[in-house]
Amino acid sequence: MIFTETKLKGAFVIEPEKVEDKRGFFARTWCKREFEAHCLNPNLVQCNISFNKKRGILRGMHYQEAPHEEVRLVRCTMGAVCDVIVDLRPGSQTFKQWISVELTAKGRKMLYVPEGFAHGFLTLENDTEVFYQMSEFYAPQSARGVRWNDPAFDIKWPADVVVISEKDERYPDYTM
Repeated sequence: MIFTETKLKGAFVIEPEKVEDKRGFFARTWCKREFEAHCLNPNLVQCNISFNKKRGILRGMHYQEAPHEEVRLVRCTMGAVCDVIVDLRPGSQTFKQWISVELTAKGRKMLYVPEGFAHGFLTLENDTEVFYQMSEFYAPQSARGVRWNDPAFDIKWPADVVVISEKDERYPDYTM
């Protein structure tokens, strides 16, 4: 696997390293040893799928607060998304900064989202599926979010938001 750290410390874009031949290719998408070698949390306890019928669906920006903070390893398995993460770690040099990564089924890149980050995505195609691997079990009492269009972050989404849940729309302005 090819690990590329983003401008947000601890967040990585991970690409499978393909071994190709006339049949196609083979690539590893998970290896505990490789994650540990990059000082990344290798503890994965839960996997989730998000299927989205239409282009323009926004999900996010979600995180879990302590003691249930979680790592997310995110991959688009069908379609395409603009995946966005925001650094919510108060002591971080990149506090309140964000990045976006286009994840596509064809490209097969993954995004490693460390603890202390909010995460969300906007679908760029109809019939898009996102696969998550999580380091913690979902804890509803620790589930939190920040608003996708909060001026504290000024996230630049690449397309119009057509569908968003009421819960995601109602998150208050971020204060800290």
